Amino acid sequence: MNTTENRYTLAILVNNHPGVLMRVVSLFSRRGYNIDSLSVGETERFDVSRITIVVTGDRPVVEQIKKQVSKLIDVKRVYEMTQTRSLQRELVIVKVSTKSDTRSEVVELAQIFKAKIIDVTASTVSLEMTGSLDKIQSFLDLMMPYGVVEMARTGITALERGSRALSSIAYSEDEE
Repeated sequence: MNTTENRYTLAILVNNHPGVLMRVVSLFSRRGYNIDSLSVGETERFDVSRITIVVTGDRPVVEQIKKQVSKLIDVKRVYEMTQTRSLQRELVIVKVSTKSDTRSEVVELAQIFKAKIIDVTASTVSLEMTGSLDKIQSFLDLMMPYGVVEMARTGITALERGSRALSSIAYSEDEE
């Protein structure tokens, strides 16, 4: 049995009702599972929300999580998003400390990573960037020596590649 811990991205479609997110997150907490990333919002239908959760664990743990979440009231669908068959992105806003002699370096790095400058003060530059986890981490690693004053991340959000919607995928296809 393979007990290697990997990152897994779960897309969960739920009824858009108060308390649903709390019930889903509480299940993780009660079972002692750590959530690495969490994002939630309405879908193309106002009555359905999509929760995207990234967890680290081994295959049996992830299978158990999927089964337990799918049993919750108001959960319509649980689907595992793979790295190769999905588009996964995150947004980060980071405020970097700059001096007159380092500002141009920070701006140049921002251009290389296609980050957008959203605010400038005498002592900081605030940047906005979207991308994969690896791209964002590489960018942040390069910003750290300048001094990250403040940072906010949205958490991973994901869609399956191609033309079909999560709500149209047959349950039998989940096991492929």
